[in-house]
Amino acid sequence: MQTYWRLLSYAKPIEKYAIPYVLVTVLAVIFNTLNLALLAPLLSTLFKEKATAVAKPESWVDIMDYFNYYVYQIQEQWGAFEALKWVCLCIFLSVLLSNTFRYIAQRVIENLRIYTLLNLRKSVFDQVMDLHLGYFNEQRKGNIIAKITSDVQVVQYSVTSTLQVLFKEPFQLLAYLFILFAISVKLTLFAILVIPVSAFVISKIVKRLKAQATEAQERFGLMVSYLDEALSGIKIIKAFNATERIKKRFHQENVEFSEIGKKMSYRQQLGAPVSELLGVVMVIIIVLYGGSLVISNQSELSASAFITYIAIFSQIMRPAKAITESFSSIHSGIAAGERVLQLIDEKAEIQDQPEAFQLNKLEKGIALKHVSFSYGQEKILKEISMVIPRGFTVALVGPSGGGKSTLMDLIPRFIDPQDGCVSFDGMDIKDVSSDSLRDLIGIVNQESILFHDTIANNIAFGKPTASMEEIQQAAKIANAEDFILKTPKGYHSNIGDRGTKLSGGQKQRICIARAVLKNPPILLLDEATSALDTESEFLVQDALFKLMKNRTTLVIAHRLSTIQNADLIVVLDQGRIIEKGTHYELLVQEGLYSNLIDKQKFTQV
Repeated sequence: MQTYWRLLSYAKPIEKYAIPYVLVTVLAVIFNTLNLALLAPLLSTLFKEKATAVAKPESWVDIMDYFNYYVYQIQEQWGAFEALKWVCLCIFLSVLLSNTFRYIAQRVIENLRIYTLLNLRKSVFDQVMDLHLGYFNEQRKGNIIAKITSDVQVVQYSVTSTLQVLFKEPFQLLAYLFILFAISVKLTLFAILVIPVSAFVISKIVKRLKAQATEAQERFGLMVSYLDEALSGIKIIKAFNATERIKKRFHQENVEFSEIGKKMSYRQQLGAPVSELLGVVMVIIIVLYGGSLVISNQSELSASAFITYIAIFSQIMRPAKAITESFSSIHSGIAAGERVLQLIDEKAEIQDQPEAFQLNKLEKGIALKHVSFSYGQEKILKEISMVIPRGFTVALVGPSGGGKSTLMDLIPRFIDPQDGCVSFDGMDIKDVSSDSLRDLIGIVNQESILFHDTIANNIAFGKPTASMEEIQQAAKIANAEDFILKTPKGYHSNIGDRGTKLSGGQKQRICIARAVLKNPPILLLDEATSALDTESEFLVQDALFKLMKNRTTLVIAHRLSTIQNADLIVVLDQGRIIEKGTHYELLVQEGLYSNLIDKQKFTQV
């Protein structure tokens, strides 16, 4: 229940919806109960039961006596048919009011449901965007998508619908019991002994639903992950003739998810027929017992009152069934809610201190002092110390897996070191506002990260207020304007999902134009030309040289031309700096750098 109440907290301020909902629901239940209670005077009038003079009841609790009193008065003054017309009018008004209030209640609860969904989904997405990059290295994207979409939807309907049931149905049950006691105390006490049997049987049916719901949601997340991977890697899948294998893997996961869903449906659907059967059995028992009392004159019940009693008692199983089934629904909601809350509780990106310093410029340079970093038990960086002076270009080289990208991620504070510190102008970046820090940095990655939008909006992503003239100037510097003007709508052409309408070189030049427009004093380049053909690479490399002028640049490179022009080359291997120097200084040392050059690990351009 702790999970349930925490999920319900996303409906705050709940009183905005709860107060009107309670009022209209109470009225709907009252009039709905009267619909059935009015059967007694209707039947007594139709059956022409002999009216008995009764005194006006002193307490409103004796509601059935009120009906008898007023029916008697009407029959005495205007006759049976006039009494029938009045009873029919009362039934019509009662039905009209009960349905009107029920509709209003549904409107209110729907607003509550949407409001809860809005808050919960916002909280989950905000949390995901605040999580540190290391979290995404360990998680399947499909699982995250499933939690934001499917799981949140399950929580919305199961938790808020259960809230609706847990208020309305118990109240409706009490209203029915009130009328039943008003008709016959003895018969109702006997009936109450039978009701728990039905609840016990149904509870046994739904006992395993929570475990099944949890497993189903996990399977769904895995299936979405496979789908995302298949769509993202469709070219590679086709290139390696792996289509059938991927189809088989997805189909297998789909089958397992469907099997769990089928088992859950079977168990949920079993509740309705079992409940109906138990309800009929209970009605039969009441008919036999009550009928024997009426036949043997051991009860004061008239025929019309007894039929009304049976009609109301047959309805009492509906709220009882709804309450029991709501617990099966809440199992699914809580299982989904636990997954959503688990995501919300993940350790987010380290937040800035309230007094965090706003960094406006870089005057001296960037320094790493005794920095170490690990992913789990794996040590990625080990006691790294280096300086990137202002205006210098520093190249990171070394074998794959040596820690180059991890070291670069420390600069914009995508990750924080477990030991040591990273400083800007001697100030630890943990004391600096992350936003002001990243405002100084431009990044161009090996993978071109673009969005399903126009070329102009992708270039202006880091500076949404940029004018078209500024966007065009950035594109010219990035050697991108020629191909942009050849697209159907120029700068207003949509580039498709992840830039699928552009070539690799074109996408990279858009990314470079984005960095040019931002005009950052610090530039991070992560193998920005490694996946390009020769012609595209020349254009991109030329654009990068223009971008690097007069900036503090840290570059991960495998092109000899970039490395030769660097002010300092840092050689990383197995998380340690093993060599430092200029291109020619490192060649003279005849160490790992020289061996990499000899083995042509770097390409001449």
